Amino acid sequence: MAERDGYIPGVPSWIDTQHPDPEAAAVFYAQLFGWTCEDVMPADSDSPYFIARIRGRDVAGIGAIPEGAPPMAMWNTYVAVESADETATKVQAAGGKTLVEPFDVMDAGRLGVFQDPEGAVICVWQAGQHKGAGIVNEHGSLNFNNLNTRDIEGARAFYGSVFGWRTGNFNGFDAWTLPGYGDHLEAANPGLRQGVAEMGVPGFEDVVAAIVPITADQGDVPAHWSVTFAVDDAVASAEKATELGARVIVPPFDAPYVRSTVIADPQGATFIASQFVPENRDIAAQADASVGAA
Repeated sequence: MAERDGYIPGVPSWIDTQHPDPEAAAVFYAQLFGWTCEDVMPADSDSPYFIARIRGRDVAGIGAIPEGAPPMAMWNTYVAVESADETATKVQAAGGKTLVEPFDVMDAGRLGVFQDPEGAVICVWQAGQHKGAGIVNEHGSLNFNNLNTRDIEGARAFYGSVFGWRTGNFNGFDAWTLPGYGDHLEAANPGLRQGVAEMGVPGFEDVVAAIVPITADQGDVPAHWSVTFAVDDAVASAEKATELGARVIVPPFDAPYVRSTVIADPQGATFIASQFVPENRDIAAQADASVGAA
C-alpha cells in the first residue's frame, strides 16, 4: 500500500532533513530519487523548506539547520500523535528531554522535538492540514525508520511509555510494534495480513520501526534515529549516488528480504537505500552492525 492519506497515533508519519545548503540537498535528492521539490516558505523567509514529492504527493522535507542546532546534516523522524503537548508531558515522565517545545507550524500541524534518555532525537507531529508522507514503500520514498541504540531495555521502557510501542523479533529482525496497527492496515488493504503470514513473518503488520543495536566495533557512534528509503535497485542507487557526489559507507549487501546500502549524501547526512528482494527470505543477516552506521 504505497499511497497514504494519514496516520494513526504512534506511527512514524514524516521525515525531513536539515542541511547547511538545503538548495544543494534538494538538487541531489531530486536527481537520485526523481523527486520534484518546492520551497513552501514565504518569500520573505530567512531560509527555505522544500517539500519533496513523487507523483504530486509529499514524501519528505528538506530544510536548513535550525539556529543553535549541531552544525551537521541529518535526517529526522516524526511520529504521529494526537497531542504534541501531551506527548511532551509523557516524554518528561519517561526520563526524556524536550529540545523544542511544541509549536504550531502555520496550519500544517503542531511540532515537538524530544530526546530519549540515551540521547536519540525524535520529533512528533500533530497533524493539521499536513497529514504526513503521501507515498511510502516505493522507489524514492520512506521505507523504514530505525532506532540505533545500545540500550534496548531502556528504549523499550521509554518508547513504550510515550507511544505505546512494544518490541518483537521477526526472523532475526528486531522491531517496534504498535498493537492494533495491523488492524488499521488490514482495513485499508484487505488480505495484507494473510500476505504477510505467507511471507513467513506473521505479526509483521504491527511493525512501525526497526531496532538496530549499536555494537562495540562502532566506537562512540551516538544513539540516533535513521531513515531507510525504498529503491528499485540498491546497486544502481549506490552507483548513482556516487556519481552525484555522495559516499557509499556500506556497499550493497544482502539480508533477509532485502538488498541494502548505506550512503552519506554530499553534505554528510546518512541514509539507507533498501531494495525488496523476496528471494532473500532465508539469507542470514550479514551486516547488522553496518546498518547501524546510518
